[in-house]
Amino acid sequence: MKILNISKSFGDKKVLENINLTFAAGEVTCIMGASGSGKTTLLNILAGLMPPDSGDVIWDSTSKKISMVFQEDRLLSWETALNNVLFVTNPARNYIEQAKKLLSEAGLGDSINKKAAKLSGGMKRRVAICRALIADYDLLILDEPFKGLDAKIKPVIMNMIKARIDANKYVLCVTHDASEVEYLKGRLVKLL
Repeated sequence: MKILNISKSFGDKKVLENINLTFAAGEVTCIMGASGSGKTTLLNILAGLMPPDSGDVIWDSTSKKISMVFQEDRLLSWETALNNVLFVTNPARNYIEQAKKLLSEAGLGDSINKKAAKLSGGMKRRVAICRALIADYDLLILDEPFKGLDAKIKPVIMNMIKARIDANKYVLCVTHDASEVEYLKGRLVKLL
């Protein structure tokens, strides 16, 4: 997958200018840069949530299924942790056991039936990550996925992601922490 000459402006502010990147399946590409350098804008373009002003996103195949962890958790506050994870699955297939396993692995086994509104910030973050991981995707986009996680649970969640990196899937992760890049064995791309 690659992006060719991607540019994006908001009014007079040019956020991205002629960005060219190639992403390899089976590896984590970690994107770092100062606030306002266009990291989230680039992710939104790759996710199809926003069009570039110019340039192209070129996929290696016709399949373009995307799963995303946003900077905000974007959970259904009135639903349980379990139902939030199941929200992105195909209802015709039974994903309940897989969702319970993911939540348990993320340290939320005792909270699967709690409403999202009752979860702490770190718990909500873990639910959002579990939801992204259970989805059928070709591209997994993680926008600062580890913010708000305490030091004890953070490596557990990073290991969950690492264990699910498939040779045929792309993983993009925005981070401000070089230790996360190292832990994920990611390829670092800096936006200036």
